[in-house]
Amino acid sequence: MELSDARWRKSSRSGSNGAACVEVATNLPGVVGVRDSKDPGGPVLVVADGEWRVFLGRLKQAGKR
Repeated sequence: MELSDARWRKSSRSGSNGAACVEVATNLPGVVGVRDSKDPGGPVLVVADGEWRVFLGRLKQAGKR
């Protein structure tokens, strides 16, 4: 998959100390890219945008427990 047009943004939940930093690209048609901000040239997880919404919804539900 071509990711050269991906616009990456750091998760608002990532810490400022440089640890556990996740970046996502939500501007890609039909998919969401996820990568480690400390390794921007490394592997990228690509998931369908619908599955990403399900994932985020479940995280929010788990946070309410």
